[in-house]
Amino acid sequence: MQSSYTSTSTDGDLSPEASSSFEWWIPRQRKEGQIPPAFDRDVLGSTAVLPYLGSSMGRKTRSLRAWMMSVPVDLAAFLLPLVWYRLNWKSVVVAALVSSVLFAMGGLYNARRHLAVLDDLPALIGRMLVAAALVSIVVSERHGSFENVSDFLRIVAISGALVIVARSFTYRAMLLARRRRWVEHGAVILGRGPVATELARLLRRYPQYGLRFAGFIDVDDKTGTAVRGHEEVPVLGLFEDVEELVKKVDCDVVIVADIDVPETQLISAVRSKSLINRDLWMVPRLREFSSYSGNPDHVGAIPLVRVRRPILAGPKWAVKRFFDIVLSALALLVLSPVLLICAIAVRLEGGPGIFFRQQRVGRYGVPFKLVKFRSMRPVNEAESQTNWSIGYDPRVGPVGKILRRTSLDELPQLWNILRGDMTIVGPRPERPYFVDQFSAEFPDYAMRHRAPVGLTGLAQVSGLRGDTPISDRARFDNYYIENWSIWLDVKVVVRTVAEVFRAGGR
Repeated sequence: MQSSYTSTSTDGDLSPEASSSFEWWIPRQRKEGQIPPAFDRDVLGSTAVLPYLGSSMGRKTRSLRAWMMSVPVDLAAFLLPLVWYRLNWKSVVVAALVSSVLFAMGGLYNARRHLAVLDDLPALIGRMLVAAALVSIVVSERHGSFENVSDFLRIVAISGALVIVARSFTYRAMLLARRRRWVEHGAVILGRGPVATELARLLRRYPQYGLRFAGFIDVDDKTGTAVRGHEEVPVLGLFEDVEELVKKVDCDVVIVADIDVPETQLISAVRSKSLINRDLWMVPRLREFSSYSGNPDHVGAIPLVRVRRPILAGPKWAVKRFFDIVLSALALLVLSPVLLICAIAVRLEGGPGIFFRQQRVGRYGVPFKLVKFRSMRPVNEAESQTNWSIGYDPRVGPVGKILRRTSLDELPQLWNILRGDMTIVGPRPERPYFVDQFSAEFPDYAMRHRAPVGLTGLAQVSGLRGDTPISDRARFDNYYIENWSIWLDVKVVVRTVAEVFRAGGR
């Protein structure tokens, strides 16, 4: 049996050193050859793996997600009483939509291995009560009648009961589809210890968890099959080849069990291009004593925690870009008198050349021209690109010091944001020379360029500006990317405004 696989990546215009740092996400068209014969023999020849690789069902159901059934059923159940009760129908529709949003925010539409309506009951009831309370305030303000509010709450109470009943039927339908293997997703397990082996046994024996076990990936060199008790279990290969193995087995879920590798090596693999689009689950340490907030999940008696992945695309990023355009355009208009005063002050202090343009590296390693107010004059262009600026440079005049301390020299970057070169909140852009240097010294530095670079960022408002450790900045930037949310952006912007008013710049 032979198969061919293709993948796509990009090439940029950076130096070879930078390109190697960005290799996993800079697009570059390339074709891979046939699967190595050893892989054909050891992996595809394993009878335990053949059912998964030979089945087209897994590929057909890969795009299916739990919310595709839950959302329409929940909305239909919530709106069903309107067939009989037409009073306050607009308010009921709004309450249904608000409840669905709160369900999504609470993770009630996330895929889980263990499905039970009793696990969801507190969250369902609590979020429906919040939605009903919010909408009832609007109803009381608009109608000013106790009877209207009472009728609305009566309908919502009936809707809430129907949603709970509908959710139980939804879960039954999902479990049936999983048991019949109408819906399933391929899974590999990192590790091959007792926990991983027990987890694999449960996945193979109980299809209601919706995962088809494809094999182990471990740190030793024993491939093919391993015998545990009376059962053969497939070992796909070495952990160092995890990216290629996951891609070739074509799985959707990666479960980290008891693999014996350093945490830094595991994090690097998880951030790789091959794993970034897979669902990642983890068996927690001290699992017998662990207690996790939110919806519990487990396979058999083994608890599972879904690892949050960076949200680097989709509707939320479209919202982020929308606010970038609106806020940058509005700021340029409102702050135009401030921009004019700064421009005049720079002109009077340093003569011609109000703006300072410099090449920086943006998202995906794409260079762009960053615009700032000039606070000092470099000796030449080479110095501008390769000299590390410090807070007490003698060439910085009084106006330049004020601009730097108040961060007013950064205001022209609003034009870069409006153009799409930057975003309001993100990792700060750096010059290509230092990107090459820092990427070679700090392995995590290049990962900052997964997201658009920003006017301000979490590292900056946390005091990491000027001559501060690059490793700390990279950690803060990667933390921001992997925990990004719209609310996190709001917090960074609020802290940035506070920094400007207390003149906490360089």
